[in-house]
Amino acid sequence: MCRHLAYLGPEEPLGRLLVEPPHSLYRQSWAPRRQRHGTVNADGFGVGWYAEGDPAPARYRRAGPIWADLSFADLARVVRSSAVLAAVRDATLAGADAEAAAAPYASGPWLFSHNGAVRDWPRSLAPLTSSVPPAELLSMEARNDSAFVWALVLGRLRGGDEVGQALADTVLEVAEAAPGSRLNLLLTDGESIAATAWGDTLWYLRCPGRSTVVASEPYDDDPHWQEVPDRTLLAASRTDVLLTPLKSPEPLEEPRT
Repeated sequence: MCRHLAYLGPEEPLGRLLVEPPHSLYRQSWAPRRQRHGTVNADGFGVGWYAEGDPAPARYRRAGPIWADLSFADLARVVRSSAVLAAVRDATLAGADAEAAAAPYASGPWLFSHNGAVRDWPRSLAPLTSSVPPAELLSMEARNDSAFVWALVLGRLRGGDEVGQALADTVLEVAEAAPGSRLNLLLTDGESIAATAWGDTLWYLRCPGRSTVVASEPYDDDPHWQEVPDRTLLAASRTDVLLTPLKSPEPLEEPRT
C-alpha cells in the first residue's frame, strides 16, 4: 500500500531519481516488485523538493496515477534538487480527499509520507485525538489515517522532539492503540532523513560521501542496496546511515559491504 522515496545528495533532475531508473517510483506505480499489500499505486502521487536558499519545500501533487499526468514529465526533466521526497499512493478508499490525501504532507521545513495503514481507523485512534490541538485537527490536509499520523508527528516536532524520536514515539503510540497497523513513515527537512520500517519493506542506498536514498524498495539492481529490518528506525544524512531497533536503546551498526 503505497511506495515512497527520499533522496539527499548532489543536485539531480527529479526524473533521474523518480522516472529513469529501471524500477523507479514511476514504474512502481503499476509494477512494484516488493510491495506486500496491494498491487497498483494509482490513487495519487506527489513529490516535494527543496530549492537552494529556501527552507520551505515545494510540492506537486495529483489525485490520479503518475503515468497519466502529462505535465509531470516536463517537470521531472527540468527541476533539479539536492533533497527530494516522493510517493505514489494506493488508497484504502479510492478518491477520498483527492489530491489533499497524496503525500508528501508538509509543514515548515518538513516533508512527510506514510506507507501503510492504521487498523480499524478512525475508531482505533480516537483516544489519541486529545493529544492533538483542536486547531490542528481542523486544519488537517485530509481526513485519513496518514494525515492523522502526520498530525501526531508534527505535534512532537513542534514540541521540540528530534526527528527520529518524533517518528519512533508516534509509531509506538499508534501501534499500541491499533495493533496490526503498518507504519512505514518517511520524514525529511532537506538536510536529514528519518524513516521507520514497521510492517512493510524499507531499503537504503548509500554512496559514501555523496548521497543517500531511502526507499520502499530498490529502484535498480545495484548490489549495494541494504534492506532495513522490520521494526527499525533509520536516521540518515548525505554521508551516514544509522539503524536503531524500535524499543531498543542500542543502535545497530550499519551493515558492512
